[in-house]
Amino acid sequence: MSTLKTAFEMASHSFDDIVKTPKPDLLIYDLNQPWAAAVASSHNIPAVHQSGKEFPFPEIYLHEHEGNKLREALHSSVNDVKEEDRFHEAMERSCNIVLIKTFRTIEDKYINYLSVLVEKKIVPVGPLVQDAVNDEHEEIIKWLDKKDEASAIFVSFGSEYFLSKEEIEEVAHGLELSKVNFIWVVRFPVGEKIKIEEALPERFLERVGERGRILEGWSPQAKILRHPSTGGFPLNARMVEEVGVGIEVVRDKNGRLHREEIAKVIGKVVVENGGEIVRRKASELREKIRIKGEEETVGVVEELVQLCRKV
Repeated sequence: MSTLKTAFEMASHSFDDIVKTPKPDLLIYDLNQPWAAAVASSHNIPAVHQSGKEFPFPEIYLHEHEGNKLREALHSSVNDVKEEDRFHEAMERSCNIVLIKTFRTIEDKYINYLSVLVEKKIVPVGPLVQDAVNDEHEEIIKWLDKKDEASAIFVSFGSEYFLSKEEIEEVAHGLELSKVNFIWVVRFPVGEKIKIEEALPERFLERVGERGRILEGWSPQAKILRHPSTGGFPLNARMVEEVGVGIEVVRDKNGRLHREEIAKVIGKVVVENGGEIVRRKASELREKIRIKGEEETVGVVEELVQLCRKV
């Protein structure tokens, strides 16, 4: 911890020298540089925190309005304790507003709720999605090209959640039982040298054959999600179900996933009529987001300009 603190102090001193010269009108910082706000403040420069990833709004909204409940909810969304501390520090040091990667179209009530709790204006900045330039997995797109429209499912649990051995087993068997095409991104913690074949059920890859593809670590997510052959994806389940563009795989009372439930939900989204409803709602929501996207971008600019004028 002392080594980490020393590194932050060194970075802070170096940054102070950098800021002195151009004297910017505004500083935007993320989770990794909470100390940057203090440096900016010493030079009378407004500093704004921008969350670089999706915010756990539903989890926060389900808690009561006390501050300690908010802290508990925020803590539960981050795996690493040190990262928790930096998250809260970065948010608390932000000048009046906080920029967060989301849409008001989807999460308006959560944005308003959080604004009251943290006593700062929460400003959505949209998805900030960039097209991937890495062609390392171009064969995956070619594989999708051969599949029927909306016939494949994309499975990814994000970059910060690692499935246990039991969860990998259940997801694998669920995908096998569903009998639909799938792309599954499997990630292991840094430093753990595990072969995918060893983590999966015996002969799983042989049984699913051409119906499934498994990627380790990185995937061209944006390309996969917008491909016409992709018919579903388990991502931020509670939120997408609430807005009607997905169905959540419900865990049991002990928080465990079960293969039968996974297969059932996949069937509803990709095979049954429920899938057509979900895709129609997703298409409608996409159009709303497209229309509102430019408005939100203009709103962010206006907020930052006003902040600079107040100094």
